Amino acid sequence: MNYAQNLLDNDYPDSDKIILVCDQLNTHKLASPYQAFESSTARSLVERLEIHHTPKHGSWLNIAENELSAMTRQCLDRRIPDLETLEQETTAWYIQRNHSQKSVDWQFTTADARIRLNRLYPQIAN
Repeated sequence: MNYAQNLLDNDYPDSDKIILVCDQLNTHKLASPYQAFESSTARSLVERLEIHHTPKHGSWLNIAENELSAMTRQCLDRRIPDLETLEQETTAWYIQRNHSQKSVDWQFTTADARIRLNRLYPQIAN
C-alpha cells in the first residue's frame, strides 16, 4: 500500500480523489490500508481512493500484457540512446502494430483444455 500512499501524498497531493484500476489481488481492497497504517492515516488514504477492479476473468488485461510483451520483444530489444529516439521508435511500432490489426483468439479445443487444465479435473482411480 506504500505505492498508494506515495501516489496520493507525492504524485497527486492536491487531488481530492484518485481512481485506481486494480486487478483482483486481495491487497487491492480498501480495508488493506488499515492493516498497514495507523487508523487515521489509513482513513485519509481511503477517503481519497476509488478502486475499480478489473473483471476476475478479464481478458483485456491479458491483451495489454501481451502487447507490452510484443513491444518489448519487437521494439525495445536493444539499447535506446535517448528519450527522443525512444518516442520515435515506440510511435513507429504502435502505428505499425495498429495498422496490422493483430487480434487475440482465446478459444482452444476441449482436448487442449483437458491438457492445460488437467490439475482442475478430478482424478478417478481404476
